[in-house]
Amino acid sequence: MRIKPGSVTMKLLLVLFLLVISRAAAGKHSLKYFFTSSSEVPKFPEFVAVYLVNEVQIIHYDSNTRRAEPKQDWMNKITEDDPTFWDDETERLKLNQQTSKVNIKILKQRFNQTGGLHIVQVMYGCDWDDKTDEVNGFEQYGYDGEDFLSYDLKTETWIAPRPQAVTTKLRLDNNKSYQTYLKYYFTQECPEWLKKFLNYGGSSLMRKDLPSVSLLQKTPSSPLTCHATGFYPDRADLFWKKDEEELHEDVVKGEILPNHDGSFQMSVDLDLSGLKDEDWGRYSCVFHLAGVQEDVLIPLDKRVILTNWSSDEGFPFAAAAAFGFVCMIILTSYISGRLIDKWCRRINIA
Repeated sequence: MRIKPGSVTMKLLLVLFLLVISRAAAGKHSLKYFFTSSSEVPKFPEFVAVYLVNEVQIIHYDSNTRRAEPKQDWMNKITEDDPTFWDDETERLKLNQQTSKVNIKILKQRFNQTGGLHIVQVMYGCDWDDKTDEVNGFEQYGYDGEDFLSYDLKTETWIAPRPQAVTTKLRLDNNKSYQTYLKYYFTQECPEWLKKFLNYGGSSLMRKDLPSVSLLQKTPSSPLTCHATGFYPDRADLFWKKDEEELHEDVVKGEILPNHDGSFQMSVDLDLSGLKDEDWGRYSCVFHLAGVQEDVLIPLDKRVILTNWSSDEGFPFAAAAAFGFVCMIILTSYISGRLIDKWCRRINIA
């Protein structure tokens, strides 16, 4: 969350990196709301909202469609208990859309900016541990790729990492009635909604899906990537091991990212430079999913590596095509999964 804004391209890329989604540990469940508000971003909605349960998108809204819509079939069950839910949620998000315009205008003034591309992102929600019944709430604001404001539920105070946020911090800290509401929301209302959504999702949210795992390499001198995609939930690990020991050197592990279908993907790179041919058989990539006894294990084998080297290197053209296709899926899933966002309350930055 510390990407410095620069060119228009970089500012667009920061949207992908700002929403760093923290993963729930075993026994924990999460409800998260993400809002992205933007100005002068070509071909991108001015306001996007997404709700997630256990990192699965359940509701989407943007300023183009101007309608809250379910992203999972089981979310339609909510109208059985609340027939006006979708209309009510749509109206709340329309209000937040209007508030977002005011927030961007105020932030431009705070930073002495007159125009250009700018992005405000908000994440808030709660975690609930179904074993200990412990609840934790959180709320964070970012502006142009930098942390702007966050809430500490334990101390019931706002944290302003930037001077331009101090005015908002003082206003919110001094609003005692609002502080009381926040405590109630994070410890009571938010967990109640989380449990309700979990009940609607049922077995779909509690399922365990193993991934397909592939070995990918761009060139003979590139690191070897072990890529796992299609797993659920996100409580998983992917690592390289030599013999029976997990490797921590010469490896680079990526974060878990959401796919468009609600499943997840992740990758881990292994530096092959200096690796002797006779040692290849001692290495393997291991995928572990919490709650599943058997791991997925892929031995390091040159014959199964997908690559975009030329076919005269000894690898078939089909493998090169497959590698390009997989890379396209990774990029598409990354972008669609990271440009996500919402919330039902409104906070003015002023």
